[in-house]
Amino acid sequence: MSFEHTETSLSKENEYPKLVRDKIPEIIQATGREAHVRTLELEEYIDFLKIKATEEAQELASAETDSNLLEEIVDLRELLDALEKVKGFTPEQVKAIQDEKREKRGGFDLRLLMLDND
Repeated sequence: MSFEHTETSLSKENEYPKLVRDKIPEIIQATGREAHVRTLELEEYIDFLKIKATEEAQELASAETDSNLLEEIVDLRELLDALEKVKGFTPEQVKAIQDEKREKRGGFDLRLLMLDND
């Protein structure tokens, strides 16, 4: 399966300022348009990573095809990887906590939907 960008109907797609992938300004400039960017300070970078992750999670929820769903999973994973890296979390730390939470609370394999909690 190859990558093909899918535009979304979500309003966040074209709101500025927004965090973009490293090569996006170059891609925009190749079309003859200008891309105005600045480098974020560390704390605002973290804030924008969180905002972008929320945006990508909304796009994932709206995915209508397997191809689009996969694209949004990749985008979200890229943002999570960036957050882990900037905060200095190792993949081993993340995996250990994931395993611990799965051991204590379970995963999502049983596809359980809670209807109420009386």
